[in-house]
Amino acid sequence: MLFLLPNAELMNYENQPVRRQDRLLEEKEALHLLQQGEYGVLSMVKDEGHSAYGIPLNYVWDGQSAIYLHGAPEGEKLRCIRAFPEVSFCVVGTTKVIPNQFTTAFESIVLTCSARVGLPDEERMHALKLLLEKYSPQDVEVGLAMARKSFARTEIIRLDIRKWSGKCKRMA
Repeated sequence: MLFLLPNAELMNYENQPVRRQDRLLEEKEALHLLQQGEYGVLSMVKDEGHSAYGIPLNYVWDGQSAIYLHGAPEGEKLRCIRAFPEVSFCVVGTTKVIPNQFTTAFESIVLTCSARVGLPDEERMHALKLLLEKYSPQDVEVGLAMARKSFARTEIIRLDIRKWSGKCKRMA
């Protein structure tokens, strides 16, 4: 079941703005990282003074053009999103510090998104199921029962991906 908005833009993988063109992450590898990444950091504008707020969160990609996050129905991230829905989401994959070379091998993706809250119940439950399938695949049914019990106390945020890019540093 897909929950694409009418005329939703597809994710636009743009690596042209990446300064270090020798460190581009191929789109296929970036898609794998988006699908398999453990967590991402949601970065938002906090107030009119444009102070920033970032928070690491579990997430799930819907396989199309949206990322789902879950949390409490009130709090700082929801205040930020309601005031400034344009956000950034960063997923970091494998890293390895290489001390004697004074560097770090890494892979990461950065996504520019529009955040949405107040989703229909059917989409919210679908997002919770996707999260369970990703993080608790052996316990989906038990997790769905728990999700139904706490549904009123759970908010789902959908990040509609507009553009994204990927970067890596490979070390031998």
